[in-house]
Amino acid sequence: MKTKTLGVTALICLAVSIQSCGDGIPAYKNPDNPVEVRVADLLKRMTLEEKIAQMQDLKFKDFSVDGKVDTVKMDSVLKGMSYASVFGSRLSVEQMQESMFAINKYMAEHNRLGIPVLGEAESLHGLIHDGATIFPQSIALSSTFNPDITHRVATVIAQEAKATGVDQVLSPVLDLARELRWGRVEETYGEDPYLVGRMGVAYVSAFNKEGVMTTLKHFLAHGSPTGGLNLASVTGCERDLRSLYLKPFQDVMREAMPYSVMNSYNSYESVPVAASHWILDDILRGEMGFKGYISSDWGSVEMLRSLHHTAKDKADAACQAVIAGVDVEVDGDCYETLDSLVRSGVLPEKEIDKCVSRVLTAKFAMGLFDKDYTKRANLSQTVHTPEAVELALVAARESAILVKNENSLLPLDANKLRSVAVIGPNAAQVQFGDYMWTNSNEYGITPLQGIEAVTQGKVKINYAKGCEIHTQDRSGFSQAVTAARNSDVALLFVGAMSGSPGRPWPNSVSGESFDLSDISLPGCQEALIRAVKATGKPTIVVLVAGKPFAIPWVKDNCEAVIVQWYGGEQEGRAIAEILFGEVNPSGRLNVSFPQSTGHLPVFYNYYPSDKGFYHDHGTLEKPGRDYVFSSPDPVWAFGHGLSYTTFKYKSMQISNKEFTDDDTCEITVEVANTGKRDGKEVVQLYVNDIVSSVVTPVKELRRFEKVFIPAGETRTVKFNLPIKELALWNTDMKEVVEPGDFELQVGAASDDIRLTEIITVK
Repeated sequence: MKTKTLGVTALICLAVSIQSCGDGIPAYKNPDNPVEVRVADLLKRMTLEEKIAQMQDLKFKDFSVDGKVDTVKMDSVLKGMSYASVFGSRLSVEQMQESMFAINKYMAEHNRLGIPVLGEAESLHGLIHDGATIFPQSIALSSTFNPDITHRVATVIAQEAKATGVDQVLSPVLDLARELRWGRVEETYGEDPYLVGRMGVAYVSAFNKEGVMTTLKHFLAHGSPTGGLNLASVTGCERDLRSLYLKPFQDVMREAMPYSVMNSYNSYESVPVAASHWILDDILRGEMGFKGYISSDWGSVEMLRSLHHTAKDKADAACQAVIAGVDVEVDGDCYETLDSLVRSGVLPEKEIDKCVSRVLTAKFAMGLFDKDYTKRANLSQTVHTPEAVELALVAARESAILVKNENSLLPLDANKLRSVAVIGPNAAQVQFGDYMWTNSNEYGITPLQGIEAVTQGKVKINYAKGCEIHTQDRSGFSQAVTAARNSDVALLFVGAMSGSPGRPWPNSVSGESFDLSDISLPGCQEALIRAVKATGKPTIVVLVAGKPFAIPWVKDNCEAVIVQWYGGEQEGRAIAEILFGEVNPSGRLNVSFPQSTGHLPVFYNYYPSDKGFYHDHGTLEKPGRDYVFSSPDPVWAFGHGLSYTTFKYKSMQISNKEFTDDDTCEITVEVANTGKRDGKEVVQLYVNDIVSSVVTPVKELRRFEKVFIPAGETRTVKFNLPIKELALWNTDMKEVVEPGDFELQVGAASDDIRLTEIITVK
């Protein structure tokens, strides 16, 4: 029956193709034909040179001058050839729109087959082109624990991308932030696979709806590099790969299948991912059903030769990558050797055809061949609109995390304070994070500006920078101390500054390729905090950064602490509203905070033996074991976050006590707002496999929900948990749900479990 069905399908497709040709229209140009028919028809018309060009990328900088396309230069570079994609950085939205119009016009007029080029752009937390809306960084979007916020933000980014002429974005990042020295932690959605997956689904589904292609990256295991160094190898086994790193990608592909995936730089189990047929073809395409094309991370094919030393030359690197399944080489010239490799018989042309077919499939599926390139959007009506700016503010409000609030010092009351000290290197500077087009205050609101706007002149503001982010220069301490002494309360804005690709701004201590060997606060920032605290004034620390820093002294000595991951262009307004009580904070930590660099790793989903055996934690005054002078505990754990109100968990109910692996467990819990303010609580469900054939984490996040609860009221939260999600990879590397007991844990954080129930799987 299967053979007959396939045969009929093939005949129908052939008939459609013949009919199209009979009408004088090539089958690939007929939008009524199935994508497979159009791809097959176009592929057979292409020369080997044209095919290989579809496996390479372009950069606008190669044929533009001062942000404008030079048509003469473009013709000399392209020579009528179409390529996979074109990338334009350091362009305004207007320049990008004009550039895409120019190149597509060129393809329509000069490419013999009229093959369009994908316009690419970065878009982690906003389109990277000058003038686009700047939203909170990825790690901040995730700390909202509100996928709807991420979906709404992604929708606006997609709309701005589409209006600008961008067909494909190089986002989202689905890496797990399990190595905090790594500079790119901020690009991730955090340390937990389930949370990362939910945010990835929210992001990709929004782009799918708007008709803009996403690129999942970095496939695979890129967020755990050795030593925290970007591009470094990742140590692990197949069980780690399947239990951790694959999960976010699987979630997205199950619910919002994309058309593009980017391979990672790293090696895994000693094999570079760019040359791993097992990872890219067997798993990604074979097991996960991915039908789109794989793009190399920039230069990663060449790195098979120059960094990993698994290829003897560029031709060898190209051959390895193509056979592994890398369809497009980005930012390299190894694929220029493909012509000679095919003609010499080293590489079969069918391998080229497979790669090109996947690229063309994406172009047809995304409608590039049928798009009217003469129409242009009105950018003033679609980019950086008032609605987009308001959404940036909403996202920033929900992302900030109150991690300490001793004696309810916060919120501050502008009607009762006479003066406030605003101190620190990030007080009068907007920090957007990496993969953004600017670091200028001109395009955002600083914390100082936000405080001035919110307090409306009711409070005297004493500002002092105090120090730089990265230096040991303490010459500004005296001004900071004076400002604190002359104020009722001291606000310190410390943290980091991130570089961005192509824009390695001075003083960067985070971002891509800005990795740290020590995750203490950079420079003399902690010394500044200590100097201000020594004045005796109540001290509030706001950490403005893209990843955790080791700040145990701050936790132990300062009255209040807020973590504000890079909050986008409205970060200053949002943090001011939280500090002065206009907004009740509701963010939660999506990465755990370590006591020191030596305490890494610190993720919450560790194995039972990973926090020591003796549990005789030591101090400087009283040495012990596990560790001699410390404990392995985090400063603040995953899921932690406070509110200006309080919540009580009660009445946890489960639908049954016993289940089979085909069942779904329904969990309900009542949460009451027992304070005097309306607030949002993030209810978290964790699961512990009590006895298993292989070692499993002490707990894993399985569900969460952010719920608004008015003061004095109670809400019921319901979770549906399919028992199949309790599966593990056993000793035979089979994914199975093992019979036994599982503990369901509901609480406010991974270390703040309020209610538990035991279920049994038969």
